[in-house]
Amino acid sequence: MGGTPKYPEAPQSMGGLLLQLNTPLCILSYLSGLTWFLLLPALAPRTYLSENAMGSTMVGEGSDLGARALALARDFGGHKRKAGGMPVAWLEQAMFQLGLEVHVQPFSRTLPFPDEAHERYLVRGTNVFGVLRAPRAASTEALLLLVPCSEGSKNNQAVGLLLALAGYCRGQVYWAKDLIFLVTEHDLLGTQAWLEAYHDVNLTDIQSGGIPGRAGAIQAALALELSSDVVTSVDVAVEGLNGQLPNLDLLNLFHSFCLKSGLLCTFQGKLPPPEGPSGPAYAQSLRTLGLMVLGQAGGGPGGAHGLFLRFRIEALTLRGINSFRQHKFDLGVLGRTLEGMFRKLNNLLERLHQSYFLYLLPSLSRFVSIGSYVPSLALLLLVLALRALDLWMRLSRGEEGEGETPPGEARGSLLWLVPPILVSWGAGTALYLLPVRGQAVATQHFPVGEAEAVVLALIGIYVAGMALPHSTHRALSGGGQRGWMSLKLVALLALALLLSCLALLNFSLGFLLGATLVPPAAAVRPGGNRLPLAILLVLTTPGLSLFLGGSWGSQGGPRCL
Repeated sequence: MGGTPKYPEAPQSMGGLLLQLNTPLCILSYLSGLTWFLLLPALAPRTYLSENAMGSTMVGEGSDLGARALALARDFGGHKRKAGGMPVAWLEQAMFQLGLEVHVQPFSRTLPFPDEAHERYLVRGTNVFGVLRAPRAASTEALLLLVPCSEGSKNNQAVGLLLALAGYCRGQVYWAKDLIFLVTEHDLLGTQAWLEAYHDVNLTDIQSGGIPGRAGAIQAALALELSSDVVTSVDVAVEGLNGQLPNLDLLNLFHSFCLKSGLLCTFQGKLPPPEGPSGPAYAQSLRTLGLMVLGQAGGGPGGAHGLFLRFRIEALTLRGINSFRQHKFDLGVLGRTLEGMFRKLNNLLERLHQSYFLYLLPSLSRFVSIGSYVPSLALLLLVLALRALDLWMRLSRGEEGEGETPPGEARGSLLWLVPPILVSWGAGTALYLLPVRGQAVATQHFPVGEAEAVVLALIGIYVAGMALPHSTHRALSGGGQRGWMSLKLVALLALALLLSCLALLNFSLGFLLGATLVPPAAAVRPGGNRLPLAILLVLTTPGLSLFLGGSWGSQGGPRCL
């Protein structure tokens, strides 16, 4: 009998194939991830209401608040000019005459940087809010309408509409939840002060006088911003701190009421794209999706509603836009929309939870769920895994890449990796701690302000970090090819782990950093023409990428700093 034929072992054959096709597989995986993301607008399903209490029937709105809201807005604007700021006494009296339970909350905050408009460190303000107790239930749950009191004549119409709506709601008997009507001073600062006092916490060192009276647990909130007596459209903002989003049902509810009343609703400052598989519709949906990703990656809230999300309160910001479009709406239409939303939310028996909390929006009528967009990032991270596996197999087989280790060169140990790893983590720690904590020292010894000191410290740490490759090369000189391969293996695994953890907190930020950092991380190696790789590394640093992305996003849609 002949001898038993010898077949190559499966691991060895697969390993050799992986070594040969590693670069094509990495390119294919990266392009597949980008292509998957670009196809998301075309594959997005239509939005729908998941909450049965809100999706069964529409309520009938009976309010007509246009004239009353304008009169109150003019009265508020006159007292605002006389007082040189928010007329606290007039607001207290107006809310009391409407039959609300009125409370005032003074607050102050020492700013880490001087206020750019007034060059001040200490900001003082007052929040005024009225509570309409539910006549048909105990004060266990509440809904909230927020209007920031802005400087000048901005947002006067929103205050007038808030007071008019409060007066109308006072005459209705079907409320099962308390209604809170809140007017804040200093925009986001006043909103944060009120939220911390309402929930009896202190997260930002705001000095507050406390809140003498409270309503129930807030189920949902709406922030309103108006700049004129009429509107042509309403732009809705959803982004919260660090990419948080409200429950999708709240956004769908507002969109359904806009469709019912004929009110034009925009998202990211863009009109709804035309329906149907057309080129312009896809391009507009992709641009809207990109603006939302950039807004989330920035980490800042899209409006005052963003501060409510960290307290587990579903919230939206509605901005009235008065453009050059011919068809305009008065405040009565917007008032009926707010009335309808509050009446629908009044029917809820529990918090909004049946719809999505993690999603992307190419338009208000379509959405991309988490199960659809996560594979795009997974394909990008697969590039790092393939490269790391290739390096590990080469190290385990004793291969040294393109060049061979000199005969007298020692293999070395993992101790070669300690200096560059410590230096890189030290630079990251300095980048996180020194700019803000060292601003006082910088302002004492150099003729710069606090903001300039932070920016200069960031630039200095980034420039100092450019010397890391040179230091790494000197530290790994005893290890030869094996030294840099081991270091790159550790770096690829660390980058994949960091991007994965970051995507769990803020997918948009993780995806943008993955799209820019994965190519240089996989391609860079010592030797050859270093100038193109050095330029690529500088252009793809996280700081520069986020700066360019934020600049492009601020030009493409509304942003609230």
